[in-house]
Amino acid sequence: MLDHALFRSAAEQLLTSPQIVIDGRTSRVTRTGSLRLRTARFLVAGREYQAIEQNADKPSHWGKLARAGHKVVQFRDLSSQKYVAVSVDGDIREYLTD
Repeated sequence: MLDHALFRSAAEQLLTSPQIVIDGRTSRVTRTGSLRLRTARFLVAGREYQAIEQNADKPSHWGKLARAGHKVVQFRDLSSQKYVAVSVDGDIREYLTD
């Protein structure tokens, strides 16, 4: 189970600040290649995650929400390379994992 408060904070900081601070550790917010989406890596309980701003051009459910003006951030566990959660306007939803 993920710490929803920490992930909520990471999503908010990703979209509003040039850096995110989680548990006293600072991570720089960078931009991806041509799409210029915001992204940042951060540690929680010894695991590294990546927060990624949702691409509004994607035809997915999350892309549609982003096009409608919602703040959508995806979270990926970097050790497994799997997406583990999404934040929509600060509401954290965990994906089912095996």
